Amino acid sequence: MVMGDLASGCDVLVIGGGPGGYVAAIRAAQLGKDVMIVDEKGERGLGGLCLNDGCIPSKALIYASEIAGVLGKESEKFGISVEGLKVDMGKMQEWKQGVVDKLNNGVKMLCKRHGIAVVKGEAFFKSSGKVGVRTEKGIVSVEFGHAIIATGSNHRPLEKLPFDGKQVVSSTEALKFSEVPKELLVVGGGYIGLELGTVYAKLGSKVKIVTHGSRVLRGVDRDLVEVVLKRLDEIGVEVLFDTAVEGKSEEGERLKVKLRQKEGKVVEVDADKVLIAIGHSPNTKELGLDKTNVKMDEKGYIKVDERMRTADHKIYAVGDAVGAPLLAHKASRQGVVAAEAICGMKTTYHNRAVPAVVFTDPEVASVGISEEEAKEQGKDFKVGKFPFRALGRALTRNKTEGFVKIVAEKDSGLVLGIHIVGSEAGELISEGALAVELGAVLEDLAATIHPHPTLSEALSEAADATLGKAIHIFQPKIKPK
Repeated sequence: MVMGDLASGCDVLVIGGGPGGYVAAIRAAQLGKDVMIVDEKGERGLGGLCLNDGCIPSKALIYASEIAGVLGKESEKFGISVEGLKVDMGKMQEWKQGVVDKLNNGVKMLCKRHGIAVVKGEAFFKSSGKVGVRTEKGIVSVEFGHAIIATGSNHRPLEKLPFDGKQVVSSTEALKFSEVPKELLVVGGGYIGLELGTVYAKLGSKVKIVTHGSRVLRGVDRDLVEVVLKRLDEIGVEVLFDTAVEGKSEEGERLKVKLRQKEGKVVEVDADKVLIAIGHSPNTKELGLDKTNVKMDEKGYIKVDERMRTADHKIYAVGDAVGAPLLAHKASRQGVVAAEAICGMKTTYHNRAVPAVVFTDPEVASVGISEEEAKEQGKDFKVGKFPFRALGRALTRNKTEGFVKIVAEKDSGLVLGIHIVGSEAGELISEGALAVELGAVLEDLAATIHPHPTLSEALSEAADATLGKAIHIFQPKIKPK
């Protein structure tokens, strides 16, 4: 690579090293292409927001807080008493970072072994075939055969309570707290706010969650959300619905945040830290896309076809940059599609099932359409549930909250959606995703022998319940057809 205006080149240029970008780069390299990744500047390594400051570190802290929660109170049910429990955030952060570093180094090794060049910098398009990359040593020009935009998204700020990186923070800083806040205010009722609010509540924080609307986890089946809300109340998390942030006043190391409630009443709450978690916006504004034929919607998301190709046929885009759902596993799948499409394969992104998981306590996982969506779409459907409290494995683990819920077509039994709230829901949903993706019917799930005693039995039991022939919960007698 040569500095200055003298262009270097590659077959495939990938802009962004997150779960969409590095996966696309590796797949293109496997197919024989000369590949370069332009990864963002700074300390964050390959893997993007998800691996370094999102999915992975948050799940590490969630697991650690679960242990603290069990040892702190719940273990007494098993006849195990623990005295003098202490939380050392320094050691916890060190362990969490070790997990991140191992995965980050794994991605680096894979890129190196596939011969992928990685450049740290900020890419911007000069034309439909050339980008400039701002590096620490100056601007590098790179010509490409095809480009894949995988720049992801970033935290959306709140105008009335802007980030300062210390007291008013995004999830990136919240995942790096050196001490457990005495009082934590979370602004936003989405999955990030609820996950991290739960973590710090279990570690000892007094947590309040503020949401602008009348519900949390919008888009998630209401029945599932009710179970999560009950658990939040049990661990001492207060949720303030229909409440908006009006501003703040500082008192030394603490904040007073003004909140306006639905009826117009203004209240003040104290907080050591405020986590703003109101969503993400795509990282597309600084790409210089006006120098290309790439088209975007009004929110800045890039428009693509089923092969992840933009209106500029040399440029593809994947992941958060192309819109919802903003999920790492969706980005990775789209990265594979883009790379294979560039290499002439007939791959398309036509996945029917994109599962989503919220790592609250208990976990929430969904795939396909919900009962509400089935009603809105005018479908003739039926619903069945199987509770975890009737599941032997759940009882032996003292994890009986929640259920599996199935939405299926009434006549054909085609599985339209599977929704789980309970222990290990994130692991269980993969069977649901396979069922929806392959067009399975209820009998397929019900007739598949599931090992006993396991949590996975809940899926076949829920299928039986939807068919009206549940064994381990009572259902009224029906006449066989």
